[in-house]
Amino acid sequence: MVTIVDYGSGNLRSVQKAFERLGATTCITDDPHVVAEAKRLVLPGVGAFGDAMRSLHSRGLVEPIRAHLLADRPFFGICMGLQLLFETGWEGGCHQGLGILAGDVSRFDLSEGMKIPHMGWNTVAWREGSSRRTLLGNSHYFYFVHSYYPQPKDDAVVAASTDYGGSFCSAVARGRLFATQFHPEKSQAAGMLLLQSFLDETR
Repeated sequence: MVTIVDYGSGNLRSVQKAFERLGATTCITDDPHVVAEAKRLVLPGVGAFGDAMRSLHSRGLVEPIRAHLLADRPFFGICMGLQLLFETGWEGGCHQGLGILAGDVSRFDLSEGMKIPHMGWNTVAWREGSSRRTLLGNSHYFYFVHSYYPQPKDDAVVAASTDYGGSFCSAVARGRLFATQFHPEKSQAAGMLLLQSFLDETR
């Protein structure tokens, strides 16, 4: 069972459909008790960091998500679901995140002519020696839509990087935690391979 966290951010059905196309049984829920019992947890999301954290708190979801992560149970974060793992988000002020990973989430500061948000297809360079680099190489394109990006304090958690006016962290991994700034559910065959690898690694 893949449990997908609903905190009112949208984009849930496309994530659910992607996993179901791979044969996974799924559940979309905002019930903290269901989240607490999840075998595999997926935290998707779009929108603003502060709004997302307020919604998680109001639904009683922060503690069960943190407990899942601290217990090193299988987790996949997507877009906002990656950003919320960090200590602080700077969108519209300073907002406290889940604090699982040390670091901030900051707005792109790009040269003139570079558009924000970073939107569309871009390549991902996987960490040397990682299983995902073995699976995918560095030639596939993934779909991005974001104006903010994570800045981990610990380079060891950086699973992949992407170039957009400079290199930024586009995926993180630690233990059974994995999260991407891009949207695998919108990234065609390469994205499906990544979701399948999550299912395979957590069986």
